[in-house]
Amino acid sequence: MHTVFRIVHVQPIENRLWQVELTLTTADDDQDLKRLTERIRQETQGGTGWLQLGKLLMKMAHFKKAEEVYQTLLKDTSVDNQEEILSLYLGLGRFKSGQGEYEQALEFYQKTLENQQKLLSPNHSSLATTCNNIALVYDCMGEHLKAFEFCQKALEIQEHSLPSDHFSLAITYGNIGLVHLHMGEYLKALKFYQKALEIEQRTLPSNHPDLALTYSCIGGVYHNMGEFSKSLEFYQKVLEINQKSLPPNHPDLAATYNNIGGAHLDMGDYSKALEFYQKTLKIIQNTRPPNHLNFAVVYENIGTAHLNMEEYSDALESFQKSSEIRKKSLPPNHPDMGATYNNIALEFYRKTLEIRQKSLPPNHLSLAITYNNIGHVHTNMGEYSKALDFHEKALEIERKILPPNHPDLATTYNNIALVHDSIGQYSKAADFNKKTLDIQQKSLPSNHASLAVTRYHEEDFNSYELFNKECKC
Repeated sequence: MHTVFRIVHVQPIENRLWQVELTLTTADDDQDLKRLTERIRQETQGGTGWLQLGKLLMKMAHFKKAEEVYQTLLKDTSVDNQEEILSLYLGLGRFKSGQGEYEQALEFYQKTLENQQKLLSPNHSSLATTCNNIALVYDCMGEHLKAFEFCQKALEIQEHSLPSDHFSLAITYGNIGLVHLHMGEYLKALKFYQKALEIEQRTLPSNHPDLALTYSCIGGVYHNMGEFSKSLEFYQKVLEINQKSLPPNHPDLAATYNNIGGAHLDMGDYSKALEFYQKTLKIIQNTRPPNHLNFAVVYENIGTAHLNMEEYSDALESFQKSSEIRKKSLPPNHPDMGATYNNIALEFYRKTLEIRQKSLPPNHLSLAITYNNIGHVHTNMGEYSKALDFHEKALEIERKILPPNHPDLATTYNNIALVHDSIGQYSKAADFNKKTLDIQQKSLPSNHASLAVTRYHEEDFNSYELFNKECKC
């Protein structure tokens, strides 16, 4: 008899005994739930009953309980039982990774890999599993090339040891897709996610969380490509699976709410975005330690929603929370630190603009300076149309109040030229660069560094123009 229960509560008693409180489900009447339960049973089999409990607790996102089980087993397991010790290292690595403690996760995974290489054949599928786990940790740490290297190792092993439609290959394809996504290679990411999806649709029940994860990743690719409606369609598929197969405080559900919030944000529905970001925050407050990077992400997203709703104080508060968590959790040169500082800078400049618009005449030079500063931040964030808009506002003021050869005008022309260059509009970039050079030649000494930079840009833009003309011939 395969009765299905939900885990309500787990606590240790003594002597490796644990009390597990269960509630009976109505799986007999739910064929999808029965198929999912059977699949999870297969995925958590192997090892002792307690090891299986640890795996199940990890799947259900009861991370602390899973760690207690693994640590207790590790303490009591004989050093001769290498197979169970390896499983425990793997489980503890997954726990540390789930908690955002990536250096410690890497230590457990490296121990696992070193021991596996001594005990197993070079093409054993377990080595691929560990390589995939190491890849995911490196990806979370922003070391995408290392992540890609370990994904490739996993794929090479699996291609030698598994059939072409084995589910483990879908995991590796998905991980390679994730690394390409984070490297901004969206078409490559989509290709690998589609490979993963084809295998998963053949091998998994329709409500399996791994299927939801792939839908989520595909939604993420479309989101990054600017196809927000299409991304929202995939996120809604994910939400439907999550709500059927996961407990209400599961981190995957939080991630889905966050993604849906992001799609609404980019479609201009800021209040809807904020609603989903708040749902995300509520879940991670119940499941993650206070300095987990998930908090930094969701606070930044909440701040962005407030910023777009012109709720500047709330935005700044959220950005500062995000910054504090990232300072504690990331190395100082991590790319995400730049994003946080950009958001804080943008918020300070917006506040400056709000004050100056109230206290200064509309053509005051200080307003032009602030517009240029905001334009710079948008350029750094890759938001070029917004950057252009603010630099043009600065230019409009400067043309009214400054003499035609003023160096500030040259600076703004240069800002506009660089934005046009970034979006591939080389002819316009060359035009504004020429305006910059004309002013600098009249207002700066001949050996000034700015002149050298502008002349370099002139050669650069002219080369692009020549190349484009040759391509059209």
